Amino acid sequence: MKGEEPSVGIDVSKSVLDVSLYPSGKTWQVEYSPLGITALAEELADLGPAVVVVEATGGLEMSLTAALSVAGLPVAVVNPKRVRDFARATGRLAKTDKLDAQVLAQFGAMVRPPIRPLPDATRQELRALVTRRQQLLEMITAEKNRMRRTTPGVRHRIEVNIQFLREQLK
Repeated sequence: MKGEEPSVGIDVSKSVLDVSLYPSGKTWQVEYSPLGITALAEELADLGPAVVVVEATGGLEMSLTAALSVAGLPVAVVNPKRVRDFARATGRLAKTDKLDAQVLAQFGAMVRPPIRPLPDATRQELRALVTRRQQLLEMITAEKNRMRRTTPGVRHRIEVNIQFLREQLK
């Protein structure tokens, strides 16, 4: 690891991100939501990590890695099998989300997986798409909240709007 820059490991699940720093061993959880991701990206940007390691999880990691890349963080998406092999080689056989985040952070420091920074034009476009995605999610939530407090006639119109917003989200 270069200098004092920590290595960050993030274990991704559907609702929570388990985060760990190496070598300090500090761990914490963040809600896997647009607001949680934004807050985490800001926090990690302040830390200035050497690498942020996330396992490829079949797409579940995409929102997170996009937001971290847009924030200019050095993200490495790694093969889960390589990380499991590394964990076994270092004697870490237990498997929980918190431990997985710790192993990912240590893997980042020891193996130094390649970071593929986004070109500027791609970063700008991705930033715009991430922002738009967050806006759409907020609008869907607002519409769902409105639907609970209205009449059946208006409820149908709100459902149509929610469906449109979901199509835009795709």
